[in-house]
Amino acid sequence: MAINIHEILKKYWGYDNFRPLQTDIIEAALAGKDALALMPTGGGKSICFQVPALAQEGFCLVISPLIALMKDQVYNLRRRNIRAEAIYSGMSRFEIDRILDNCIYGKVKLLYLSPERLLTEMFQERLPKMNINLVAIDEAHCISQWGYDFRPPYLQIADIRQRLPNIPFLALTATATKRVVLDIQEKLAFKEKRVFQKSFKRDNLSYSVFMEEDKPKKLLQILQKVPGTGIVYVSSRKKTKSIALLLQKNRIKADFYHAGLNPKARSKKQEQWMKNKTRVMVCTNAFGMGIDKPDVRVVVHIDLPNSLEAYYQEAGRAGRDLRKSYAVLLYQTADVKRLHDDLKNSFPELATIKQTYQSLANYYQVAIGAGEGQSFNFNIKDFCQTYNLSVLKVFNSLKILEQNNYFVSNDAVYSPSRLMFIVPREEIYKIEVANRRLDPYIKGILRTYGGAFDDYINIDEAVIARNLRTPKNYVVNALNHMHQHKLIDYQAQSDQPQITFTHQRLPADRLKIDQKLLQFRKEVKQNNIAAVEQYVSNSLICRSQQLLSYFGELDSEKCKVCDVCTNRNKTNIDNNNFKELETAIKQQLQSKSQTIHELVDNLSSHFKEQEVVSVIRWLTDNNILSLDQQQNIQLA
Repeated sequence: MAINIHEILKKYWGYDNFRPLQTDIIEAALAGKDALALMPTGGGKSICFQVPALAQEGFCLVISPLIALMKDQVYNLRRRNIRAEAIYSGMSRFEIDRILDNCIYGKVKLLYLSPERLLTEMFQERLPKMNINLVAIDEAHCISQWGYDFRPPYLQIADIRQRLPNIPFLALTATATKRVVLDIQEKLAFKEKRVFQKSFKRDNLSYSVFMEEDKPKKLLQILQKVPGTGIVYVSSRKKTKSIALLLQKNRIKADFYHAGLNPKARSKKQEQWMKNKTRVMVCTNAFGMGIDKPDVRVVVHIDLPNSLEAYYQEAGRAGRDLRKSYAVLLYQTADVKRLHDDLKNSFPELATIKQTYQSLANYYQVAIGAGEGQSFNFNIKDFCQTYNLSVLKVFNSLKILEQNNYFVSNDAVYSPSRLMFIVPREEIYKIEVANRRLDPYIKGILRTYGGAFDDYINIDEAVIARNLRTPKNYVVNALNHMHQHKLIDYQAQSDQPQITFTHQRLPADRLKIDQKLLQFRKEVKQNNIAAVEQYVSNSLICRSQQLLSYFGELDSEKCKVCDVCTNRNKTNIDNNNFKELETAIKQQLQSKSQTIHELVDNLSSHFKEQEVVSVIRWLTDNNILSLDQQQNIQLA
């Protein structure tokens, strides 16, 4: 077995050896055992299901929520001559049919599928005929209601186990707390618990948190001090551009990136950064997923993230080459308030949710009882202007409707125009003779592109028009005509976000919104914010230890390189003042434990804040003070 999988690794990826844990995970899958692989960002999760897919007869079914990642992985697999396919919203029924048939009769080795597609009639009809050798669930934390990115369609995945009783399930994720790890295995009905976990510790990564009134000034200082490629995460699209301009004015090669840019612009910006032509990318969290750039030296968060899971993933994009790198978080008191405001706005009233649903049905003219499985391009700005609705309320209403399984939405993903002839080649010759107006367009396609009778091909209508010396709209009209008459399956270029109705449209007053789930998700988000707040305010415990403790690693050592560790024992206070402060702190803690903020506030009239923090840190390091289970300070 080991020789086989090493040969596959060498043949398709060019590597001689697997990374730590990969061999164990692959061998478990080949032995037919369920497993959860918990590996940090950049740890090589994909190979763990791609190699066993190639080592056996049949194909691997990969369930993933992100269209962009699906398309990226399929593209990269095909470059390695591995037959991979993906099914996602916006594809025609004919194309889905062809892909599913190829999975039964062809040589497909990996099929990527969004979770909501699992229980569709088209897939369920084909399932008994499919030779599936492994089911891989990517971003598996999405199945847990405790997870920071819960997606209800993931709960349906376990339903196919009855149809595939002897097929192993391999769940993969980069971040999960102990509670989420247990929940994933339970929700996927693992036959026995089996977790392969790589430590979350990053020895080469220095974490720092700074409370800063002038964040742009501090950002410039960081980037001037730390050479090399960087990422700067911000919370708004508007801020990506303003911060990038600030860096450019200070002679730092920077660009900005967010999901609102058109796909070609995003692709170009990303490529320039990957090639080091752009040094720093200022971006929202839309940037970074699926990007494997090993030499990022610094990741700076100018705004607080919504969860420590998100922060760990984003910060972890620094230093994948194992060289010294930095993750810096800048914050102000107002940032904490913003997180709490976001929490309030994330849960609109039921009337607003129903109004959004009704307006969407009107916007797309979907009749009651219709719409199931239909996908529509979605421009939220135009939609909100049409019905005079708040963008923020609509955005959050859609998320709740999605959590209650009425819609599935996805961000803008560029899809070039594509087509396939759906009549035999000999029929086309007859059509060319019978319909001379179509003849030049058919010939134009066949002369410009090959393989259109065997598979879908990407086309550019402008290129065909240029070759035929005719206006582009003539070509588009001809393609639409051939599509309507079922000569070709033609799907025009799309770069819009999409929304898909998962059920028949209902009257808005019959919507059933799970109020218990809504309240539960609100509590999860509150806990996530509290964890972020605790992390930035706790300047006593090593940053790495705090993060590792959050993910269940309770016995880690101090990193010695974070801001807390490097400031340790640097009190810079003379002996008399130190003793006076020590006495004052002990007196404060005689009756009850206190948070560091409470201690600082109670002593602020007589002592400087930084002096109080420094002495508390020294007393904690020397076991004179300790922390209780709530992370409050107490006498040891």
